Amino acid sequence: MLAEYATVTDARLGEALTAADAAFHEWRSRPIQERAAVAARIQDAVAAGATLHTGGTLAEGPGAYLAPAVLTGITPDMAAHHEELFGPVAVVYRVHDDEEALALANDTPYGLGGAVFSTDPDRARRIAEGLECGMANVNAAEAEGAEMPFGGVKRSGYGRELGPLGMDEFVNKRLLYVNG
Repeated sequence: MLAEYATVTDARLGEALTAADAAFHEWRSRPIQERAAVAARIQDAVAAGATLHTGGTLAEGPGAYLAPAVLTGITPDMAAHHEELFGPVAVVYRVHDDEEALALANDTPYGLGGAVFSTDPDRARRIAEGLECGMANVNAAEAEGAEMPFGGVKRSGYGRELGPLGMDEFVNKRLLYVNG
């Protein structure tokens, strides 16, 4: 199944993303502050034994375009297992059951957000409830809005912004007690 996914992904990424789309990708890739550093992290993972199925190459010329990459074979002793890559890199893991998937997802010092995708919403909800993150979604990559609190746990932040919980972060509360 993983090999089939990687093959389909290779073909789809190759067809969908080309250097001709540079203007769009330059805009979309602005968060990549140091594209060469992301590419180096990908190559470090490959040198340590990971498999790069597609992408990971830098575009020639100006801009911040880094071809989206898919990595497999990442192990806990590799830096890519514990670091946020901050680039268009999907790391795909193979697990045997829900418990192993949840343990893998929580084996990180970060905890901003997580998502669980499944055709079984009840199963996905059980897994999402076990994620150690500030925002967990089921069958949605992200679910944000002005009325919903945004924030993480662990090394991904303290507190919340947006929504009533976020507004509380900016309110100075005080107790005044007068006896008699």
